[in-house]
Parts: sequence; structure tokens; C-alpha cells
Amino acid sequence: MYKILVREELVPHIHLFKVAAPEVAARAQAGQFVVVRIDEKGERIPLTLADWDSKEGTVTIVFMEVGTTSYRLGALKSGDSIANFIGPLGLPTHMEKFGTVVCVGGGLGVAPIAPIARGLKQKGNKVISIMGARSKNLMFWENELRRVSDELIVTTDDGTYGRKALVTEPLKELLQGTKKPDLVVAIGPSIMMKFCAKTTEPFGVKTIVSLNPIMVDGTGMCGACRVSVGGVTRFVCVDGPDFDGHQVDWDLLFARQRIYLDEEKRSLQQWQCARQTCTEVQK
Repeated sequence: MYKILVREELVPHIHLFKVAAPEVAARAQAGQFVVVRIDEKGERIPLTLADWDSKEGTVTIVFMEVGTTSYRLGALKSGDSIANFIGPLGLPTHMEKFGTVVCVGGGLGVAPIAPIARGLKQKGNKVISIMGARSKNLMFWENELRRVSDELIVTTDDGTYGRKALVTEPLKELLQGTKKPDLVVAIGPSIMMKFCAKTTEPFGVKTIVSLNPIMVDGTGMCGACRVSVGGVTRFVCVDGPDFDGHQVDWDLLFARQRIYLDEEKRSLQQWQCARQTCTEVQK
């Protein structure tokens, strides 16, 4: 069992857990993920690492309540335990001195982009970070990302905080500048990553995306995370999750993401109904 040492609600429906997992923390690297199972009957879900401390033996995960398991996970409290916390899995993000790197984090993607920005800065890169959210009330970890960046650009879709823009707008401006970036790393919703890649492609700037949103089992057994990259079939959980965004077949990825939507909706409705019934009985 893995004890939740810290539980924090970052913004509505997005939670931070600091979990006691010394074996995972000892080997964790930026870009990797863990597979979490709440109890012996629960499903396994992959969650990207947001932070870790090998000395204190802790791993930090940040997740959003979107399906049955993530809602169940969000109901846990500090002091509760998780049955399984397996990892680190996946290939870590490649780190070297590229020059100037732009790290783009959209929504929940701000959490996994932060350790990548930190690692790239430690390698001697100039790191310019762009973080975006739909609205101010969904913005989190601004200070954390600012600490590991040479420059931080903040955007919101509705203009309630920072600059009113999509993340692709300041990204394009940087690409059009006198010294264009040497590398772009983008993590967030799949549609955001696609358009970041489409924005950089005409400028010939390599763009790395993390395709973790398509993962299901996370161990290479289910095959649900198959993607086409450069015309070759890859499995996100074992071959990634990082890939060249210019080589990803985004239309195929979006189609595969929709495969289990109906089942996921039914599962959440059944769980919410059962939970409400149990609450009413207790009253």
C-alpha cells in the first residue's frame, strides 16, 4: 500500500497527491509516468509524474477528475492509501543542451511540463515557458513553472488572467523572432499539442509532444495506445510517451481516443448513481 502524505486541491477537479513511494522516487525521470490502482478491484490508470524527491522517497502526481477512477481517486484524503503505484514507466524525456527551448503546458499539462523545463534548464538551455488555461480559475503552478524558466508567458482563452490568447499565438511570435527556438516541447490536451506541432512545422523546429492522454493500461498489453508516427505503428506506453509531433497521425489518434467514450460515460454514471444511493441510505 502507498500512503498519500499530502492532498491538495489545486483548482476545481484538479488534485495534487504526494505519495510515499521510495522505489519509484529513486528512479524517476522527467516525462515518465506511473500506473495507479486504488484497490484490488479497481482499474489501472496511467498518470504522468509531476515531481519526486528521491531523498524523502515521495512522488507527486497531479490529476483531473474526468472518469470513474479519477473521481474515486479524488475522493481519497491525506492518510489514505493506494493499493498499487507502479513505475516509473515509459521512456524519459531526452535531455541535452539544445540552446533555446520553449516548453508549452496547457491545462493539466502544466504539471508534467514543469520537471521537463527544470531538467532542460539544468542542462544549460534557455527555457521559455508558455502556460495556458481556459480561464483564471483553472490556472495552477504558475510560480513553480516560473522558477524553472528564464521567461514565462501566461495565457487564458477568455482573458481573465495573463494574455488573452491560445498558447499557439505567443509560440508563433517566438518562432518569428530574430532567434527562433531550437526545440519546442508541448504537453496538454491532444488538440493543443496538434496545433503546437502545426505551428512549428513551417519553421522546421523539432517539436516533442507527450501522448499520455491516449494511454489506457500503460503496460503495453491492451494495445489501446497504438499510434502512427512517421507511418510506423508505435505504442505510447512503451515506445513513448514522447514523440515527434510533426510525425504523429493526429486524425488517427483522435479517432482512437473516442473508442471508449460511451463505456466511460456509463461507468461514471453508474458509479455516481451508486454513490448517491449509498449516501441517501446512510442519511
